[in-house]
Amino acid sequence: MSNNVPTPEFFRRVDAVINLTNDQSEASSPSEAGASTLFAAARFNAFLLAKSTGTAANMTAEKERALDYFTQQFRGMMTANLDDFIANFDHYMNPEPK
Repeated sequence: MSNNVPTPEFFRRVDAVINLTNDQSEASSPSEAGASTLFAAARFNAFLLAKSTGTAANMTAEKERALDYFTQQFRGMMTANLDDFIANFDHYMNPEPK
C-alpha cells in the first residue's frame, strides 16, 4: 500500500481476501487459514520485488530494503487493526444478530 489514502477498490480487495480466508477457516482452523494468507502475502510481495528488479542480482541487492519496507508496512497495518479491534472489541466480537 502506498502512502496515499486507500481507495474503495483497495478495501474491496481486502474484503475479498478476508472472505476467502474466512471460507478457508471452515475447512481448517482460523489460525491455519491466517497463516496461509500471511504466507501468500509474503510470496506475492517477493514476486513483486522480483518483477520490479528484473534479475536475481538486483533482487539480492534490494532484499534488505524490501524486508525493511514490508516489515514496516505490516507493523503499521497490524498496529492500526489491533487498535481498531481494541476500540471496537464488543461490536466486532459480539455482533448483534441480524
